[in-house]
Amino acid sequence: MIKANYPVDQFAELRTPFYYYDLEVLRATLQEIIKQTSGDPFEVHYALKANVNPQVLAAVREAGLGADCVSGGEVQAALDAGIPASKVVFAGVGKADWEINLGLDNDIFCFNVESIPELEVINELADAKGKTASVALRINPNVSANTHHYITTGLNENKFGINLSELDKVTTIVKGLSNIRLVGIHFHIGSQITDLAPFQDLCVRVNEIQDYFESQGIKLENVNVGGGLGINYEHPNHFPIPEFEAYFKIFREHLTLRPGQKLHFELGRAVVAQCGSLISRVLYVKEGTSKNFAILDAGFTELIRPALYQAYHRIENLSSDRVEEEYDVVGPICESSDVFAKGYSMNATKRGDLIALRSAGAYGEIMASQYNLRALPKAYTSDELR
Repeated sequence: MIKANYPVDQFAELRTPFYYYDLEVLRATLQEIIKQTSGDPFEVHYALKANVNPQVLAAVREAGLGADCVSGGEVQAALDAGIPASKVVFAGVGKADWEINLGLDNDIFCFNVESIPELEVINELADAKGKTASVALRINPNVSANTHHYITTGLNENKFGINLSELDKVTTIVKGLSNIRLVGIHFHIGSQITDLAPFQDLCVRVNEIQDYFESQGIKLENVNVGGGLGINYEHPNHFPIPEFEAYFKIFREHLTLRPGQKLHFELGRAVVAQCGSLISRVLYVKEGTSKNFAILDAGFTELIRPALYQAYHRIENLSSDRVEEEYDVVGPICESSDVFAKGYSMNATKRGDLIALRSAGAYGEIMASQYNLRALPKAYTSDELR
């Protein structure tokens, strides 16, 4: 079993907090994705919004994955990392003109289009350049992902995508846009989905929508089912690689591809989360009236998920093998929400101990801020620290 390796002696010499990426875990994860998609007309695009660390992107490129981008900055980062433009998809409900032009200038594979006004703007900008933009329509399948309400995206009430009731209008408009080429349809129902049943529901809905397009005389070359596969935050050591076999099997068995069609996936968290940790030091252990506080030098400026989503991250004291005690594990930020965990059991802790906040490879470094004028942390990899 592959598991994260921590060179604690070298950690002790580094200024905390910092991000640490075990590239062996990442490479094993990428190899499992390749194994589970081999022999199928499947193409995986890594969702850059999870992490754009240059060494992480280099591993993604070496594995042959494409890129799923939601901003012009991410499109540029993918291109700078050497990911071919022919494997870059660009989604996002609010693409600015300069971002669309960047995609057009580089002849990216596809724009995932989320509204009629966006279709019309892309057509106008493509016309000005004498180009034809390849687009996929992002459709809301109205499938519940059974996940946190902040990260569900496939319902009619969400801001993303085109509702099913608009399809007749949209297909009519597409046919009249001379600088638009419809190459597919796109879906994304949410994130951190660990119950795989919603993906089966998505397959049923995609099959129905495919029938609709065929009834309109529209042949689609690509179907993109987005991402959303979750990870095991509770047990990163026992489950360092997500359930890719079961995940891809659902689409293989329940989604009916037409001859020549490709099925695209946009995986982010599932690719990079388990390879990364946020490493911090204990500044103080404070005794309260009814609880003890372990006050770290990392806060929600380095890992915002617990404050934003009430998310769980496993916390490990890398310096201690003493009997476990309970702590509220908190950061130094001047906000009451700067809490990683309450009543958390970990090995007895003292000032100076090194703490690992696990599964921070996704939505850790990429969401870091300089609130309270804190410096952005450095990042290190297992290739550097041996």
